[in-house]
Amino acid sequence: MDSQKKLIVGWFSFTCSEDSTILLTELLNDHLDEWKERMEFRYFKALKSDNRLEKLDVAFVEGVISSESQATEAKKIRENSRYVIAVGSCACTGRPSTSRMDLKEEQIDEKIKYYIDHFDYSPEVKKLSAVIAIDDMVPGCPMNTTLFLQTLEKFYQICMTER
Repeated sequence: MDSQKKLIVGWFSFTCSEDSTILLTELLNDHLDEWKERMEFRYFKALKSDNRLEKLDVAFVEGVISSESQATEAKKIRENSRYVIAVGSCACTGRPSTSRMDLKEEQIDEKIKYYIDHFDYSPEVKKLSAVIAIDDMVPGCPMNTTLFLQTLEKFYQICMTER
């Protein structure tokens, strides 16, 4: 199939349980043959080593932004994608990952302080739309697979119509 007829997709994961990534790999069991004809996964670190962040039609992003380096990466994703879709509760709402910001100072023990100090965490955890503009969302923890498939088809149709 002509590459102009393929949706160029990126899948990105920030701070989260990566349960939506697991569901996507499970969806590949049922959809791989169809998707190979209609999509190119240009960026998908969970499945491939040759990843390129360039000229993406759609970037699916799961997880919260919990550091400045992640915010910088999210901005690069936005710059290189026509559409960005927040996937899963963390990316869509920030919850449950943002719950650490609800802790009172006396609740932050040495173990929590260690992680914050040693792993490039920002004081504030942010949902994806607090860092970059998003075009749609697929909520759920893990993502709602029916809604994901509908969203994937929606953006396939949009991108193919725009070409």
